[in-house]
Order: sequence, then structure tokens, then C-alpha cells
Amino acid sequence: MHRTRTADLPRTSRPAGATVLLTALVAALLAALLAALVAVAWPTAATAAAEVAPTPAQPDDTVTWTVQPATAEGPDDRISLRHVLDPGASVAEHVTITNLGETAATFAVYAGDGVLSDSGYFDLPPTGTPPRDGGSWVALGTVEGAQAQEDGTLLVSLDAGAAVTVPLTITVPADARPGDHPAGVVAELVAGDDLRLAARNGVRLHLRVTGDIEAGLAPTDVTTRWEPSWNPFAPGTVHVSYRVENTGDVRLAARAVTTLAGPFGVAAAEDRTEVREVLPGQQVLVEAAVPVWPVVRVTGHVDTRPWVVGEDVVDAALRTGSAQVTVWTVPWTQLALLVLVVGGVLGVRWWRRRSAATLQARIDAAVAAARDPEPVGSQQAGDRLHPEAGRRHGE
Repeated sequence: MHRTRTADLPRTSRPAGATVLLTALVAALLAALLAALVAVAWPTAATAAAEVAPTPAQPDDTVTWTVQPATAEGPDDRISLRHVLDPGASVAEHVTITNLGETAATFAVYAGDGVLSDSGYFDLPPTGTPPRDGGSWVALGTVEGAQAQEDGTLLVSLDAGAAVTVPLTITVPADARPGDHPAGVVAELVAGDDLRLAARNGVRLHLRVTGDIEAGLAPTDVTTRWEPSWNPFAPGTVHVSYRVENTGDVRLAARAVTTLAGPFGVAAAEDRTEVREVLPGQQVLVEAAVPVWPVVRVTGHVDTRPWVVGEDVVDAALRTGSAQVTVWTVPWTQLALLVLVVGGVLGVRWWRRRSAATLQARIDAAVAAARDPEPVGSQQAGDRLHPEAGRRHGE
């Protein structure tokens, strides 16, 4: 009998010279890294001296300026210009522009209609937009050294720290609509040859024309969107977008309330948003997010409740606006969970039935085998020849 013997694998060996070279290379790398760390942590005296060496002061080219309400003598303590005027009346006013920077600057001074920015703050339309309402009632006076433009704009140049007071006259047309006509006077920074940088400061004009007024708000352009939660045990979100429109004649603030509920008032929820102000004839966008349980269908309403802003006086009934809202809140996440649970239960039942059937089949086979054993012994005996029969045959 031969035994097969496995041959030993050849062993590799590293030359002594290669080991020494690798060790020297690693040591050199570690030394370089240590030297770099030391250089960063402890700079040399020359480097430290260079870091703390004072630099000569440079003039600040940033232009900073203010526009303030004023009298003919200069700025006063008002924060805006506020007037209640009869149709056809006029009033004289002043604003003072001060250059607070360290360099000379040129400003374009002009009046414009009041609007609200996307963030809800008072502003004027973009440069070059001609005024059509209260801004067109303002005429700028003559300023020594200023250049009057054809559109009524004044170009005023100011040295660093200098100031100038600009007179203006507000004249209300005889057929002006009663109510608020917001406007403003701004000073816009000019660079080069009449190049405006869209950087401006200004003073707000609260102009109200006497007469019978109305005051009311209304929600418009209402849209909804259902966003289910990925968590089946948490409510989803109904996104409601709408615009608060001022349908009256005076500026108003708004308390906007979005209320939603399921059938029979179940799962009621609401969102409250306060709008700082809405100018007459203008709109403010509101986006509400209301947590709502997915009860298939929810209904509700958006209410815009007006209230008076600041020191304003409104001698009129405040009208609340309302809009109906209907949203389908299909419980997709809950349905998916239900499908998984039902599928799991059915799968477990099927598996248990299949396992039970397989086990029963094995038990039945074992019982059948035990009841009808194969006659192995008799078959072997039958295969053997009787001794006598063999002898007879041989004879």
C-alpha cells in the first residue's frame, strides 16, 4: 500500500539588505512628519514677527448713508412722514441724507409708490419704475449743487461725513380715492456714470386721503397639497397656500387661520399665521402646514381676520374673508402597513399549513412502513436450494 505525501510549500525569505532599506525609509518619513508638526506648533521668530507686524491703515471704501425725516433745519425725531390730507390739498416736507462713510459718494434721490417685498417688508418698486399712486404726488425741491433729471430724480454728491436736506412737496389730486396711498423717498447709491447699484435707504410716507373708506381682507388663490407621513403612527401634513388680498382702502394686518377636520369634526387641526401688513389693492402670500391624520377626506376653511396696524385709525367696520377648503387625505402609509401585516399573517398561516402537511405526510409514510414490513427473511429462504433436492438433481 502506497501513501501519497504532500510536498512542503517553499518558504520565502527577505534579503537583509531590503529590510534595512525599508526601515531607513520609514524612519525618514517619521522624522519629516515630526519636523512638520514642530514647525506648525512652534513657528520661528521670524514667522511670528511677520504675523504680528502692523499693517498700515487703509481707507474704508464702504459707503454708509441714512435718509431721515427732517425740517428745514435738519433731521427730527420722526421715523416716517405721516399725513392725512383732503383731496386737492398739499403739504411741504423735508428729508436729510447723510453720508456716514469715509469716501465721497453720489446718490440718486427719488420718490416711488409703496409696495411689500416677498418677505413682507415695505419697499419701493425696482429702479426706473414710474410711480402711479402716492409716489407721483411727491415733487422734490431744489438742492444746491444737485443735478435735476428729467424724471424728477436728483443726483446729489456728498463728501465723507456731509449731509444735505432735500425739500419736497406732496400734492393730492382733487379726484384721489379716499384711503391710504403708501409712498416713499429713497437715496440710491450711484457709481460711475449714473450706474446705480440697487442699494438704497429711504423714508416711508403714510399718506391718507379723507373720505368714506372700507376695510377688509379676503383669501384668494387657495391651493392644497397632501403629504403623508412615512410613520404610520404619525399624522401627515396638508400644505395650504393662499394670498391675503386687501380689498379695502386702508392698510391692515391679518390673522390668517386655516382650520381642517375630518368627517363629523374628528381630528380637527389648525394653523395660525400673522401677517404684518397688507397694503390696499395688494396681496401677501401665506403658506400654512397643518398636521392632519389621514381620514380619507378633510374639509375646512381659511379665514383672514383684519386688525389695525400700529398707530393707524380706521373708522370703518373690519370685514373678515373666508374660503372653503377640501382635501383628500388618503392613508397610503397605513394602507401599505395593512398590506404588509395581512400579507405576513397569510404567509405565516400558509407556511404553518405547509409544514403541518409535510410533517403529516412523513408520519403517514412511517406508519405505513411500520404496518407492512417487507418479507426479507422469506425471500432469502426461498432463494436457497434444499439439500436433498440438490442431491437428487446431482444423481
